[in-house]
Amino acid sequence: MNPHAKLIFYASLLLGTTITISSNHWMMAWTGLEINTLAIIPLIAKSHHPRAIEASIKYFLVQAAASALVLFSSTINAWHTGQWDITQLTHPTACLLLTTAIATKLGLVPFHFWFPEVLQGSTLTTALLLSTMMKFPPITLLFLTSHSLNSTLLTSMAIASAGLGGWMGLNQTQIRKILAFSSISHLGWMAIIIIYNPKLTLLTFYLYSLMTATVFLTLNTIKVTKLSTMMISWTKMPMLNATLMLALLSLAGLPPLTGFLPKWLIIQELTKQELTSTATIITMLSLLGLFFYLRLAYYSTITLPPNSTNHMKQWHTNKSTNTLLAISTSLSISLLPLSPMILTTI
Repeated sequence: MNPHAKLIFYASLLLGTTITISSNHWMMAWTGLEINTLAIIPLIAKSHHPRAIEASIKYFLVQAAASALVLFSSTINAWHTGQWDITQLTHPTACLLLTTAIATKLGLVPFHFWFPEVLQGSTLTTALLLSTMMKFPPITLLFLTSHSLNSTLLTSMAIASAGLGGWMGLNQTQIRKILAFSSISHLGWMAIIIIYNPKLTLLTFYLYSLMTATVFLTLNTIKVTKLSTMMISWTKMPMLNATLMLALLSLAGLPPLTGFLPKWLIIQELTKQELTSTATIITMLSLLGLFFYLRLAYYSTITLPPNSTNHMKQWHTNKSTNTLLAISTSLSISLLPLSPMILTTI
């Protein structure tokens, strides 16, 4: 792809995200979402592979439908209340439509079907953008309208997402699909707490983005996209594979690592709201996800295939990538001891 074109698309992504997260008017928020959608489509389709073209068409159709629903819900609300302000969403039908639209944009169950397919058809870098940056504007809209959302619908979708994200990831061999189902599962955790503590949802999203970025950047460095090639990737960069194992366990939410912090806080908040049964269900469902994270960690580091290829160890790689990877890996593994300081910000 032409470097100038790529620069324009990345700048448009930043512009669209900034417009949506800083707007008060529904039309401006919708405009930002549309700019984002139109900017990411060429990045998905840039490899010119049939699967990439298919992924970009699926993404366009789903996002266009979701954007139309956002516009429809805001118009209904404006018709009945005379308000175009995002925080003044009060009409029940408009709230229901917006919840559906945002769930479609994020990939919450039952509107999740497009997400694994689109991620599988994208490159690792574009998949990283789709999993993190493209989810920020819809999460922001959920944050701004959290006081008026339908709690029963959101809780149902959240529990279904946590369960199905773990269940569907069990039998996958393609790493991008596994990470797509991991994303759906994490979105369930974010959606379940948005009504009770919206700031905690944002914290969960930030930490999830950090850990996912670490995993994607590592996979991009060692050039691995499926489990069979992951088994022999340890011969290239042994230390990087060791840190990948820790990042995956952090994404699973195991205690001494960063990923445990948001899950711990969400379970604590649900218990405070006297939703102990909900907290128990979503915690048990996260064990499904833990299984495939452990499988990935096992393949990345612990498995030594009997006939591994003779490969020269790469001790020197791209220095700019090294710095970014070192920072993101350190943060995604060791932020738990800093949790008292993080908690002062929410």
